[in-house]
Amino acid sequence: MARSPLFGKAPVRYSQKGMATAQNNNVAGRQGKEQEFRQGFVYLPLIAGWLVPGAGHFLLRKWGRGALLSASIVGMFAVGLAMQGMLFTGAHHILEVLGLAGDLGNGLLYVAAQLLGLGADQVRVTTADYGTRFIVVAGLLNVIAAVDAHNLRTGRKS
Repeated sequence: MARSPLFGKAPVRYSQKGMATAQNNNVAGRQGKEQEFRQGFVYLPLIAGWLVPGAGHFLLRKWGRGALLSASIVGMFAVGLAMQGMLFTGAHHILEVLGLAGDLGNGLLYVAAQLLGLGADQVRVTTADYGTRFIVVAGLLNVIAAVDAHNLRTGRKS
């Protein structure tokens, strides 16, 4: 064999021969547990995570991630309301449709705010416009968190 000009050693050649081996019991047992985990109602973390921020991760026993998501989403929603942000209730044109979709992403936070009469009907001060954006972004973050919980549940993400 010829020597490599960079390292002075002969190049190593790898063969695929003998690479395929039968599964051992540890791998087979682990796959069986994963199959059991994937059975059942796999949409529960998705739905719970949408209704209550962080609940999908709490169901999966991801306590730190669930607490962080819950605190950030509820915090953004509360700050948006404190800034007199508007909650979208109807959709007359495309920007209101997008705002309503973002608000509905907050799940039960949106329903509770509507029932309590929170949120401005119209934006009257400059900070209220920023508050409206906080509320919409909190809803979008909640949707992303719920999908993340679903991906964890189905095994798409570890």
